[in-house]
Amino acid sequence: MNRLPHLFENNRRWADEMRARDPRFFEKLSQLQSPRHLWIGCADSRVPANEIVGLLPGELFVHRNVANVVVHTDLNCLSVIHFAVSVLRVRHIIVCGHYGCGGVRAALHGSQTGVSENWLRHVQDVRRRNARTLGALPDDDARADRLCELNVIEQAMNVCLTSVVCEAWQQGQPLDVHGWIYSLRDGLLRDVRFHAQSEAEAAESFDTAADALARGLKPEAAA
Repeated sequence: MNRLPHLFENNRRWADEMRARDPRFFEKLSQLQSPRHLWIGCADSRVPANEIVGLLPGELFVHRNVANVVVHTDLNCLSVIHFAVSVLRVRHIIVCGHYGCGGVRAALHGSQTGVSENWLRHVQDVRRRNARTLGALPDDDARADRLCELNVIEQAMNVCLTSVVCEAWQQGQPLDVHGWIYSLRDGLLRDVRFHAQSEAEAAESFDTAADALARGLKPEAAA
């Protein structure tokens, strides 16, 4: 028995709409997956990756977890990066955090969150390394927003340090890594000034982005 009929009805309506736009949409989608972008984002239900950037299924390869963390011992994330880079040959990897992230706020306060508390210790490491910058801010909301931004920079750098990305660059494979943040308040993406096309550029970009935040510069929204 179907116990969630409204979701099945929504699915049927969506499938009908897609076929109305393109009668061969699902036929083409089932034959080939060729996204140009890998999105590493937060699992928050308010941040739907495809919709934010206006891409259809098949156009964006996606990995999501609590607080968009990239850890070098996380075989799930590493496997996604490997498949995206080595098999799908994506051209861009986007690490996207978001303001109002519950995981980041829990890490900021050291809240007890059960099993996820162990996962969020990676974000707590970011908090500790940036304690002076965070401590200089006027209130808790400002500190939470800044930690969201700093976490994006940290995780984007972690992507650049994975063996998969390093090997791709060493072999001359074109690959860009970007750090972005999304605002739930206005629905807009902002660039945290992290962009790298090589290991050397990654280190330089990390310093530039971190310095910009330390000087109080806001991430840049699209013009």
